[in-house]
Amino acid sequence: MLFKRILLVKPKGRKGLGFSADIIPLGLEYIAASIQDVVEDIHIVDMEFEEHPLQYFLDLFHPDLIGITMSATDHDEGLRLARIAKDNAATTALGGYHPTAIPDELLSNPQVDIIIRGEGELTMKELAQKGVSEDVPGISYKKDGEIVHNPDRAFIENLDSLPFPARHFRRHKYRSQMGDNGKEMDVIAMSRGCWGRCSFCCEPMMSKSRQRFRSPENIMKELLEVVSFHNGKPLEIFATDPNFMGSPERINSLCDLLQEHKLDVTFSVMTRVDSIVKNPELVKKMCDAGILSYELGFESPNQKDLNNVKKGITLEMQEKAVKILRDNGAIASGTFVIGLPGQSEEEIKQFPIYATDIGLVNCAFGIATPFPGTEFYDSLENDGLIVERDWTKYDEMHSVFKLNPLNGKRLEELESYCMTRFWTLNTFLDGVSVLEKRSGNKTSLKDFIDDIIGKIKFARNAGYDLRGEKLEDHIKTVLDAIADAEAEEDVKVCMHDVIEMSRFLKILGPQIIQITLRYDGQLVSYVIKTTGKSVDYIKTISGKQDNASIDINIDLNEAIHSFNGYEPFKLIRYIHLLKQARNINGIFNTFRLGTALTTDLGCSYLEDKIKVIK
Repeated sequence: MLFKRILLVKPKGRKGLGFSADIIPLGLEYIAASIQDVVEDIHIVDMEFEEHPLQYFLDLFHPDLIGITMSATDHDEGLRLARIAKDNAATTALGGYHPTAIPDELLSNPQVDIIIRGEGELTMKELAQKGVSEDVPGISYKKDGEIVHNPDRAFIENLDSLPFPARHFRRHKYRSQMGDNGKEMDVIAMSRGCWGRCSFCCEPMMSKSRQRFRSPENIMKELLEVVSFHNGKPLEIFATDPNFMGSPERINSLCDLLQEHKLDVTFSVMTRVDSIVKNPELVKKMCDAGILSYELGFESPNQKDLNNVKKGITLEMQEKAVKILRDNGAIASGTFVIGLPGQSEEEIKQFPIYATDIGLVNCAFGIATPFPGTEFYDSLENDGLIVERDWTKYDEMHSVFKLNPLNGKRLEELESYCMTRFWTLNTFLDGVSVLEKRSGNKTSLKDFIDDIIGKIKFARNAGYDLRGEKLEDHIKTVLDAIADAEAEEDVKVCMHDVIEMSRFLKILGPQIIQITLRYDGQLVSYVIKTTGKSVDYIKTISGKQDNASIDINIDLNEAIHSFNGYEPFKLIRYIHLLKQARNINGIFNTFRLGTALTTDLGCSYLEDKIKVIK
């Protein structure tokens, strides 16, 4: 059976730290571009953004083949969509890292017909032309009740031979999940694979620890097409390469082309610590070309952990890499893995302190997760240590194996602890000071608030709404983290030195603003002292002080009891400022705060921010 009408689907429900930036279904757009000349009809639907159910699109397009890209966390949702497709007489094909790793398990479900292993462009093209056949490398399928695995398909060696992703099939405009600066966003893949051999990473399974590269000229041609697609508007582009600097000479040539074309584009990339350390001059050139945000895998502040996971870096390299990035005005972001074998609670609590000390301005802490196909998974599985078989919990926010002396519940709480302990006001202001080094200008109060809101959106998108019934325990842990930060929380960067807030301060005047978080008798307060020209200090204290001119209380217990499992950021509803004012002066001061905010930011802006948080 040949396939002529194809529907490509990204399921809703891709959660967790590893998928937080996985917004645009670039892989499906590559496939669409590769097969559009050999099929009669093709469409892409991203169920994360669709208002209609899958049945609507089945009735509208009548596909004979549905291709579903799947991760571990949308395992159940992908199978649900496949069942609907099967009930409508469509052939189903699943692809991506997750199906490549567990083809037999997925094919054991009656609604799954085909697994596409590895790269999908050429496999889908041959599948559309030949149907299910032993002549199509890279597919697994069922024949006479038995599962058949055709030989692996060879890697696409010449990536320049691939057509650019079919962005014209998009049904939605995508915007950055971090911040709200009005820029549209897009993604690009400049290489595939990684030569690293990290035991917990899926790349050694998917790419055999090999990296293949596109030519700088081919990349530049696509970038010009992307800019045109967005009508020349300012853009943020995220490079999906797991090892962006895997070929420094190519990146050097690409920077020359970027400087020549002077695009209004800023880039975010993922790369290795050792690549930064070995190429400091290239980093400067990259930053000058608009490549300003870098995500690095640090994994641990303990060398024994780095050795155990085959990271191939040292602590000295970590510190040096961050310094190089900061010296060039770049944003240094890092990821850490907690819950690796042998880690104690005391060690894990030092992770966010280390991240702050070496100068990271963005950071995420994920729970060690044995993804199928990795060396980490195979080792634990062989020893019978994997205790959770619900793939939706393989999101780096749940504990799924038993080895660490810490129980799973406590490990999940420590993940919340690390995130809270790192994301202090010092961290936000430090990030602003790094940006000022490059631009020479202060950040507006609006952009500063946008950055904070962006981090909340990131947390929500990463899966904090999955905490569910455990939220109360996590709230306690969050307050513990804030209290533990008290000794170090005296702000090191003067807020008014890096943020333009003169008008705000002039209207607000001299105040002592106290924001108190209360939960089960535990109180933690942020105290901010202002004059008409400056912010004298911001500090964190356990309990409350009595001399606040504006006293804001947030009852977390009340918020939790009305928590519906999906909107954990409704705390704004419990800030009843005027009702809390104890006297006329308190009412007047609170009114001044509201006036200062709305004058500097605008009423509509504040309403939009509250909606975003909700």
